[in-house]
Amino acid sequence: MGTNQYFVGRQGDYESSARSYPRKFPLAVAKAKGAVIEDVENNRYIDFLNGAGSLALGHNNDEINSAMIELIDSGAPLHMLDIATPAKDRFVENLLTIIPEELAKKAKVQFCSPSGTDATEAAIKLCKTATGRGTVISFSGGYHGMGHGSMALTGNCTAKNKVSNVMPGVQFMPYPYSYRCPMGIGGEAGTKACIAYLERLLKDPESGVTKPAAVILEAIQGEGGVIPAPVEFLQAVRRITKELDIPMICDEIQCGIGRTGKVFAFEHAGIVPDVILISKAIGGGQPLSLIVYDKALDLWGPGAHAGTFRGNQLAFVAGNVVMNKLKEPGFLEDVTRKGDMMMSRLMKLKEEMSIIGDVRGKGLMIGVEFIDPNGPKDLMGVPEPSGEVATMVQHTCFNNGLIMEKGGRNGSVMRCLCPLTITDDEIDRALTIFENAVKEVEGNVCK
Repeated sequence: MGTNQYFVGRQGDYESSARSYPRKFPLAVAKAKGAVIEDVENNRYIDFLNGAGSLALGHNNDEINSAMIELIDSGAPLHMLDIATPAKDRFVENLLTIIPEELAKKAKVQFCSPSGTDATEAAIKLCKTATGRGTVISFSGGYHGMGHGSMALTGNCTAKNKVSNVMPGVQFMPYPYSYRCPMGIGGEAGTKACIAYLERLLKDPESGVTKPAAVILEAIQGEGGVIPAPVEFLQAVRRITKELDIPMICDEIQCGIGRTGKVFAFEHAGIVPDVILISKAIGGGQPLSLIVYDKALDLWGPGAHAGTFRGNQLAFVAGNVVMNKLKEPGFLEDVTRKGDMMMSRLMKLKEEMSIIGDVRGKGLMIGVEFIDPNGPKDLMGVPEPSGEVATMVQHTCFNNGLIMEKGGRNGSVMRCLCPLTITDDEIDRALTIFENAVKEVEGNVCK
């Protein structure tokens, strides 16, 4: 079949320099099942990258595969733009059962091109059309995609520094991050300061900031470093946006569909947004992206947002399997249990290792932030985030059979995005690899 070096070398010959994951994980995958992948040299890895969190039920789930094979064997169309099909109808009907009832009873659905980026683009166009306003408020650390509009809303500056003239009219606001508080305070006081800053800026007639078309945020920032927004903050943003008649968009592309132990991460705060962005896990491993929104915003006309691949019938039947699994008694509670089990071990590891600065998350969306304890400190006296240390941990994990991706400031946060169906034994094996890797790097950094 060939070696990893053979396939990765060929990939380097013909794929663009923008490729990313192969640089960190130089392997060619031959097989995958559940939380485990196997390369062409028969090496096995526990997969905590998991299609960037898109495989809620893991690789090659039997129920999902059976549903897709059944659709193919039935002779049903596999691609129908946005034309009605029985498969789509069943999907939408199911979708509205997992949306909070307050929104579901007045919801509209727009299917987008397959990536989550396009859901962001659609939502911004929707809100601008409905409100007649042109600006958007986003939050530092947020990630909303790589298009010119969605990238403009994204906090990370690395990609934007090379691309001029992204969408104008974006105002960034501080997002609560207790470990590295943007207000220089930390804790509950830092959260309150972020709330006060947002509210005063939007309500102050001398702030210089006009009323926006929308406010967009992630209830748990993913690429930004697995940073959960405090419940108080999410509730305040919802209150403020309601008071000012500003649509609130919750980006649930990574943190949604059961990842945090709730169907949607914003549900931990008991709020209901005006627009929900949904992609990744909703398609059961197949490309699918959509927005669900309050019909009061449905003021755009035919063709206002289009895309050729909006009717992925395989994703509809695969997504139904995922949604049905979320509704099974005890399934989401088990996600929470497994997440708590992981957090307990990681917090213990943090107490023992000086290179771990913070451990945070909800359910099976967990981040471990690495620091150089001997390096410089920020204004609050906290060691700066260390992408170098995180990279050493990542490489050591990979060499020992665990694939994990980084994120956060300077790539300093190792992230868990494993399948929701991962077993306790697989968690134990993965954490053992991770713990040993951290201890090895600790010894090298602190010697």
